[in-house]
Amino acid sequence: MPATLEVESTLTDRYQTTVPETVRRALRLGKRDKIHYTIRPGGEVVLTRAEETGNDDPVLSQFLGFLARDIASHPERLQAIDAGFVHRLQSLTGGIEVDLDVALSANDE
Repeated sequence: MPATLEVESTLTDRYQTTVPETVRRALRLGKRDKIHYTIRPGGEVVLTRAEETGNDDPVLSQFLGFLARDIASHPERLQAIDAGFVHRLQSLTGGIEVDLDVALSANDE
């Protein structure tokens, strides 16, 4: 059975940590790389290097990053969605079936 290495890191007050050098080397992590977490039923968490899909929309990623930073910087600006607005949206989209796995076509109208 292969030897198991164990390392620790500490959470800061903001729930951040530094990935130990041993783990960075084992996962071949560099700056700005993404980490994937798998949480198993028994509470065990498996940390792996996230694979790039190549399907990420760079504009959407930048926009979502902007939103995340804005929400973090100005949480007081968040507002609950009015229930009437939710009902209106549901009435406009009710009964419409969407298959999210089907590619969009420029020919569809």
